Parts: sequence; C-alpha cells; structure tokens
Amino acid sequence: MAITAAMVSELREKTGAGMMDCKKALVAADGDMELAIENLRKSGAAKAEKKSGRATNQGKVLTSIKDGKASIVEVLCETDFAAKTDKFTNLVKTVAGNTLALDGEGDVTEAVNAAEKGNLTDHIGVIGENMQIRRATKWNASEASVFASYHHMDGRVSVLVEVEGETDPAILNDLCLHIAAFNPKYIAPSDIPADVIAKEKEIAKAADPKLANKPAEMLDKILSGKINKFYTEVCLMNQPWVKDDKTCLAKLKPNLKVKRFVRWEVGEEL
Repeated sequence: MAITAAMVSELREKTGAGMMDCKKALVAADGDMELAIENLRKSGAAKAEKKSGRATNQGKVLTSIKDGKASIVEVLCETDFAAKTDKFTNLVKTVAGNTLALDGEGDVTEAVNAAEKGNLTDHIGVIGENMQIRRATKWNASEASVFASYHHMDGRVSVLVEVEGETDPAILNDLCLHIAAFNPKYIAPSDIPADVIAKEKEIAKAADPKLANKPAEMLDKILSGKINKFYTEVCLMNQPWVKDDKTCLAKLKPNLKVKRFVRWEVGEEL
C-alpha cells in the first residue's frame, strides 16, 4: 500500500513519534494505522529497555491542585535540553494531574510508577532519553484547608503547602516564595525532635571552649539563646520573612496555620 504524507502526519499526531519512525512503522504495517501505532509502542518499549541503565539527573518537579486534592511529582530525564521541551513538560503535568485520581495519601510513588508505566515508555521512545518518576506525593485537604504551590526556575524547584486560618492569595504566594528561597526544615520549634535540639546544644558547647567553665545556670541561658537562633535558621514560622527580614511569619500572620509543606529540588539527595 502506498504511504502518503497525510498518513504519516496522522500517525505522528497520534503518537508524537518522529516523521521517519512513523513512515517506517506504516511501511512495515502496510498502511494499517492501528498496527503501526502498536509497533511504535513496542519499539518505544524496546528503546526504553535499552536506555534504562543511563543516568537521569535532570528533569522537573511540578504540582497539580484540584477539587480538594493536591500532588507534587518529580520526573527525571538525562539532559537539561530534554527537560525544557514541551513534550517532557506536558508529560510531568499529566503525571501530576493523574496522581490526583489515585487512592491513598502521602507517598504514592509506587502507585504512580505502576499507573504511568506505559505512558513513560511511550515518551522514552519519542523523546529518546531514559526517564524515571523519582517520587510522588498526594494530599487530600481537610474541609478548612487550602493548597498553594510555586514553581521556581521552570520546575527546577517546586513548593506545595497546605494552610488553614487567615489567608489570601498574596500571602500564599509569598509563603511559597519564602519556602523556595529559604528551604526551612520544620514548620515550628515544636516540630523539631528532642535529639536534634540536644545535638545542636552539644555542637554549640564544643564550638566555644569558653563555655566549659560557665556556671550551669549561665550556660543554660547561653545555650537557650543559641537554640533560639537555630530556630530562626530552620523553622518556617521563625525565619526572617522573605519580604521583610525584620519580622517572621509567626508575627506577620499569627492566625495562619501551616499544616504541612514540601520543597523539592530536581535531583536532590533524599
């Protein structure tokens, strides 16, 4: 059967594969469009298998928020060039959106990988690079909570946050910007494990030999001061605010409760 340019274009539109790959698939299928699609998918699986051992340290982190649900996913590829393409960006957006429909809450990486296996394989065949869904989280909102997100550097760093209480779009945007910029480890001092506090006190004492001979009462006051400074470094509510370093979120919005947040950066250590 003669393969026309219109047939090649139709197959490319349906699969996203390259023009030459589409033409070869149609020739091999003698013009049978469905068989050509099947063959391209099989070819994509074969390509994916060959590429599976190649390093992936570029990619995007994107979020999706809809109908009281929120997700954040990290998808990796091999090169920054591929990460910036519309095809890859649309893949990550699709994965984030599909994650909202999955059961469960919290870490859903395993379920997302299972659900997106065919989609990922198809895109590996089209884009020509190894890819992996590295991690995925899904949240379900409580009745009173609100989600917000922010993508920095086109998804190189992304933030997802859930809040309750006094809020508005401006403060939510600034909150996400703050988390992206300052990378807090905890929401408030009460969230810091006791062993972490104890370790910080131990480090403070060791860093200043003069403290060794201080009376116990004076030493406690000095260490309390150092721990309060530590809070301003690692706690979201206590860090100098992104828009005004003379205040902090706890003072700026005392009636805003941050329930949880994540800040993911492409390729960071987990």
